[in-house]
Formats: sequence, structure tokens, C-alpha cells
Amino acid sequence: MNATPPSATLSPNPSTATDLLQISQVERVLHIRLNRPAKRNAISDALIAQIHTAVINLPADVGAILISGEGEHFCAGLDLSELVKRDIGGAVLHSRSWHAAFDALQYGKVPVIAALHGAVVGGGLELAAACHIRVADSGAYFGLPEGQRGIFVGGGGSVRIPRLMGVSRMTDMMLTGRVYSADEAERYGLVQYLVGEGEALEKAMALAQRAAKTAPMTAFAVMHALPRIAEQSPSEGLFTESLMSSIAASTPEAQARLEAFLQGRAEKVVKS
Repeated sequence: MNATPPSATLSPNPSTATDLLQISQVERVLHIRLNRPAKRNAISDALIAQIHTAVINLPADVGAILISGEGEHFCAGLDLSELVKRDIGGAVLHSRSWHAAFDALQYGKVPVIAALHGAVVGGGLELAAACHIRVADSGAYFGLPEGQRGIFVGGGGSVRIPRLMGVSRMTDMMLTGRVYSADEAERYGLVQYLVGEGEALEKAMALAQRAAKTAPMTAFAVMHALPRIAEQSPSEGLFTESLMSSIAASTPEAQARLEAFLQGRAEKVVKS
């Protein structure tokens, strides 16, 4: 896949770069690239901690995050060499550390877009599911091999993945080891965009650049309120929507954008 979109030059930020992540910024998009290619970007304790740290310490001028994987794969899941060394207490704390990191992604300050290629497996799929928009290239494949390893998902997959593709499809993956192609992943709701092989990063960057322009309170409402409204009863959801809509519309940012639209200075909705 392309290392970077051809129109962008990634400038490393030495203050946030680590040995397990490549972190750089293009305009208002922070690009976090998993950097364990020899391990197919398997997630270790150190890597999950670095992801968490990067997400909660965003530069003030960042409006969106792009997550991708270095090498031939996005992420092949949990580093099993660490799993076998844990007792029950350690395993619980390990799972909760993943929850904290992925909650920081899903319910953080800015939208998160994932560029997926190669293996999107186990913990890699859990990571992708915590992002707001997922772009897969045609060579990506999706699996949950935990069932064949004698374990169970522990990074939030049981909560997030069924909400994307349904309980029955996740059950199939866990019990039979079924692997979904990129085409199936789009069809069943795991990803929103499917592009040609090697094109996911460029598409994801373009989407991230657009998402970064979203008004902060609107982005907050979409990331924090919308998933909660979807879980509420209709009457509670409508009430929450009224509150969030009123808050968002009253911000100076919203007022300025509405005025720009009325004066013909804003983009209009067109078919892309």
C-alpha cells in the first residue's frame, strides 16, 4: 500500500514519536501508524499504552486522527506471547487497559478514521471497531480467531462488533473461525468504504481532512451523544437529541457557519 497519500507530506513530531508507533501530522490530521511490521503489528502491552498516551495527548490544533498499520497488515491482533504469562487478575487488568485505550479513541476529542489493509484480525478488529469511520482496501480480511485459541475477545469487541455487523455474524466468526473478505466487511457493516488495494490510506486521509473541519461541538455530539442515543428508548433519545441540538446550535462556531450559509459563502450538499 502507499506509504502516504501522494498529495501529503508527513512531518514527524519527535515529542510524540515512539518505538512502536510512527506519529506525524498533516495539517489538522494526526497520523498514528502501528509500527511492529515484523509482528504484523500485534498489540502488546507497550503498544496499547502508547496508543492510549497518543490519543489523550493530542496537539491543540488536531481535528481528526488517522490510524493505519506499517507493513503488509493493519493489525493481526493480540501479542499472544504476553497472554500466556498472565494470571486471572492480570488478565482482567490487561483487558481493562484495552478498554481504556479504545474508549479514549471512540469517546475522545476528535473523530478517528482507520485505514485497513491486510490482516484486521482479533484485537486489530477491536481497534478498528473503536474508530468512527473505517476504510478498507480490497485486500483486507477480517477475523476473530479467539475462539480457535481457547480465549474470548477482551478489547471491547463483544460490545462494538455486534453493533456493526450483528450478533449472529460475530458468533459465526468466533465459533467457526470464519474470515470475511473486504467486500463482505463492507456489505455487513464492518467498514463504510471499500477501495482498491493500496488505496485505503489515501482515502482515509481525505476523509480525515474533511472530518477535521467539523465544528467541535458537532463532532462531540456525533462521537459522544449519537451512540448513546441509539441505545436509549425513543422518548429518551429524542429528549437527549433536543438537548444536544440546542447546545450545538448555540455555539459561536455554529452561528458563524449558519450565517455563512445564508450569505452563500458555505458549501452546498452535492452528489459526490
